[in-house]
Amino acid sequence: MNNIDRSKQLGEERIIKLIFKFSIPAIIGMLVNALYNIVDRIYIGHGVGSLGIGGITVSFPIMLILMAFSMLIGIGANSLVAIRFGQGRKEEAEGIFNNAFVLFIIASLSLSIIGLIFKEPFLRLMGTSDQIMPYAIEYLEIILLGSVFQSIGMGMNNFIRSEGNPRIAMNTMLIGAITNIVLDPIFIFVFNWGMRGAAIATVISQIVSATWVLLYFMRSKSLLKLKVSYMKLKPAYVGKILALGTAPFAMQIASSILNFIMNKGLNTYGGDVAVSGMGIVNSVVTLLIMPIFGINQGMQPIIGYNYGARKYDRVKQAYYIGVIFATIIVIIGWIVTRVFPEQLVYLFNKEDKELISFGVRAIRRNLMFLPVIGFQIVSSNYFQAVGKPKHSALLGLSRQVLILIPALLILPLYFGLDGLISAGPLSDVTSSILTGIFIILEMRKLNRLNKETTVTLSNLEY
Repeated sequence: MNNIDRSKQLGEERIIKLIFKFSIPAIIGMLVNALYNIVDRIYIGHGVGSLGIGGITVSFPIMLILMAFSMLIGIGANSLVAIRFGQGRKEEAEGIFNNAFVLFIIASLSLSIIGLIFKEPFLRLMGTSDQIMPYAIEYLEIILLGSVFQSIGMGMNNFIRSEGNPRIAMNTMLIGAITNIVLDPIFIFVFNWGMRGAAIATVISQIVSATWVLLYFMRSKSLLKLKVSYMKLKPAYVGKILALGTAPFAMQIASSILNFIMNKGLNTYGGDVAVSGMGIVNSVVTLLIMPIFGINQGMQPIIGYNYGARKYDRVKQAYYIGVIFATIIVIIGWIVTRVFPEQLVYLFNKEDKELISFGVRAIRRNLMFLPVIGFQIVSSNYFQAVGKPKHSALLGLSRQVLILIPALLILPLYFGLDGLISAGPLSDVTSSILTGIFIILEMRKLNRLNKETTVTLSNLEY
């Protein structure tokens, strides 16, 4: 399939076929990508112990900040490129793509330097105990050194999907995750490198993924090309990239703040066991929600292209199918957490009875209303895909900031540790109701636009 056909398929192929074609590879890729941190926690839980899991858990807010800047640039530019393709403005799409590449490098190197200088103050601010601190620093130092590869591999991979090559985008994640899975036990158990070994395995896997992505865009088959002549930053491109990337960036920063508040509260009300236990819960949540992000990634170029081409019926159809699939996935995940919570915790540690007891309790409580999350996440992403970052940011932040953070600060004052792990379900339900209101209004608007477009086309034919 040539470059024009790959782009044209987004506006002509059956929507359900496109959803499967784009989302299944993205789901597999996201699940595999989730294994980076989950596999680290599993091997560290068995090879280092619960304090090692705690070390990764308290490092996670800093890692989320690194990911936030990759998403700010990658998702913002990817949304813009998809819309420009739909409008037939290929040269501008390529300029945006090259500007994004430069921004990835600048942002990741700057954050690495800041992180290495201030890593210990950041960790102290998050309430990291003296027992967990050395494990966290040992892991975080190496992760920060390799952040530029993570940024390129994760950020640039979005554009491969926008070109109509979801399988190649999936392979980018697969080769990195498989590398990590293979190297983790070697470095942790054979070489006895502990936390440092897990971090080295992660960085090497990110280097492999970044190399794969760069090679793709240097080959003649790619629609977008890396060209030095297009890499000079243009304020107009940069401004639009950052504007469209604001929603996922804000959500990721909010997630970092959320993790910071959660870790501090866990340390206050439950100690190191609660911090490590919630790290296990977060891994389970990541594994269950990553398929929804895969659906989002698959839907984004489909919705963006058809919205740019004013094919609003196809936009609505793609959205509805995405919500249905996401809801099915989270309901299955919810059933698993109700029936097998102990087995999920055993994946990470079978020896620490206190850790297991808290982990089971937190899984049952924290994921109580998981079935509504698919609708909320897909709907928030829909507004991102059609170029409405303010709507997307508000809906994303309603779940992670406007409702959840106040709940994390207030509920523990009255209910202690139980209040802390009950804040999530409260936020899930409330934000889903708000999202429903926005979506009803948006679908009505799409119906109106579709009628206007149909009338216009009829007049032109006449």
